[in-house]
Amino acid sequence: MADKLSLKLLIDKTGKRLLFAEAGKDFVDLLFSFLALPLGSVIRLLANKSQIDVSISSLYESVENLSETYIRSGLDKISLQGLVTPSLSSCSRSQPPPLLLYSDDTDAKTEATTKWFYYTCGNYGNHSYSDGVRPQYVSDVKGTTCPSCRRAMESKAEYVSPATTSSSSATDGDGKSSEGRGFVRGVVTYMVMDDLEVMPMSTISSIALLTKFNVRDVGALEEKVVKVGVEEVASLLKASLQSKTALTDVFLK
Repeated sequence: MADKLSLKLLIDKTGKRLLFAEAGKDFVDLLFSFLALPLGSVIRLLANKSQIDVSISSLYESVENLSETYIRSGLDKISLQGLVTPSLSSCSRSQPPPLLLYSDDTDAKTEATTKWFYYTCGNYGNHSYSDGVRPQYVSDVKGTTCPSCRRAMESKAEYVSPATTSSSSATDGDGKSSEGRGFVRGVVTYMVMDDLEVMPMSTISSIALLTKFNVRDVGALEEKVVKVGVEEVASLLKASLQSKTALTDVFLK
């Protein structure tokens, strides 16, 4: 189980509303990574937790249950695998998806923490073409049929990510750059609004928000620290797709 994240909520007890959350880099990276998840992964994650009941989930189940009898010639069930269980490589290669989402999914968690691979048929160089061109086909789904020789593409070809850090980046305890991970800088505290709008936190922005919400009694404000684990992340993901009050829906209701 991945470690839980801490999130500090600022609540107006008089108006019984959440004003904003104070968050660090880890939580903001988690939210931003929602945008990199393939739709098939979103449905699978929420469906496994019985948290989604919309038409797209029925479409997902249709593909998952479809017999190979009805798959067009030249394809097989593996070819449809990427629709219902998309490879995590569909996310940004240099920015893996949040492990909190995959703590209960051993295969996905393993893929998220290991190297990225493409797969080839292993028969490159032996394909014959009249024009002399010998293209190399690759796939991010192991077992896909090679268009040239019809063999299963199972030979690993490791993906090399472009350098994401500079020599001036800060490093953590293991000598790796802390700025090269995730999406935002770690030296900043962020404000996350109820609708998941994110902005850098400052005294001026805090005062401006209190004015915007017409908060007159500072004594009525309450700080509440909540823990964000697998269930909370799944609930946040669901709320982000159907609500403008995601934080309230997950942590106050």
